[in-house]
Amino acid sequence: MGSARVPGFRPSSNGLGFPNAFPKGPLFRLLGIPIGNASNGICGGMAFAARDLFEAGLRPPADTSPPAPGTPLFRYLVRRLFASFDLPLGPLRYLLWMMLPKGNRFGLRGVSWRTIRRHWPRVRSGLDQGGLPPLGLVRARGNPMELGRNHQVLAFGYDLDEATMSLAVRVYDPNHPGDDSPALRLSLAGPDGATAIEYEGGGDPVYGFFRTGYARPDADAVRRIAVASA
Repeated sequence: MGSARVPGFRPSSNGLGFPNAFPKGPLFRLLGIPIGNASNGICGGMAFAARDLFEAGLRPPADTSPPAPGTPLFRYLVRRLFASFDLPLGPLRYLLWMMLPKGNRFGLRGVSWRTIRRHWPRVRSGLDQGGLPPLGLVRARGNPMELGRNHQVLAFGYDLDEATMSLAVRVYDPNHPGDDSPALRLSLAGPDGATAIEYEGGGDPVYGFFRTGYARPDADAVRRIAVASA
C-alpha cells in the first residue's frame, strides 16, 4: 500500500463550513452589468479559499450559511473562483475533455489515459510534498452548454494498493461541508481503456480529473477575510 495525507488537514475542520449552495444572483457587476450567476456554484473559489486559509495557518470562517453577496467573504470567493478558472486555457481543457472519448481511439489519447498517465502523477507528487492539489472533475460529456456541470474539489490524500493498482483520492468537496468521506476511486491498471471512476461524493458521474493551476493569493487578503468572518 502507498498512502499519503496532508498533515493537519481534514475537510471537517479545515474546509468551509457552509455548502456550495448560493441563491440566484450575479457574482459581480461590471459597469452595472450583472456577470455570472452565483446559483451555478462557486466551488473553485471555495476549494482555493480552503487551501489559502490552511497554508496561512488560519481557521476557516465559522459561517454555516453561504455568505451574502457584497460581503468581504463573498467577494473573496468570487476572486478565487476566477483564479481557479486558470484563464484563458482552463475552460478550454474542460471543453476538450468533454469532447474526448473515454478510452484511447484512433491514436487519440482519451480522458482515462490523460487522468491516469498525465494528471494522477502530478496530483500524487503534490500530495507527497504536503500540498493540496485542486482538481477539476469532468462531469459533463459532449454538449458545451453543460460546461457548468463540471466541478472543482481539493485533494488532501490518497490510498494506492500497488498490487491491484486500486486508487482512492481523498478530497474536500465544497458541496459536502464537514464531510471527510468523499473520494475518487478508480483502477490505474488500464489507462488505454474507458476506466470507470466511482465518486463517493454523489452527484453526476465523474469521467476524468486533472490537477488545476494554483497561485497563492496576497497574504493580507487571506487574513482580512479570516478576521472579517470571525
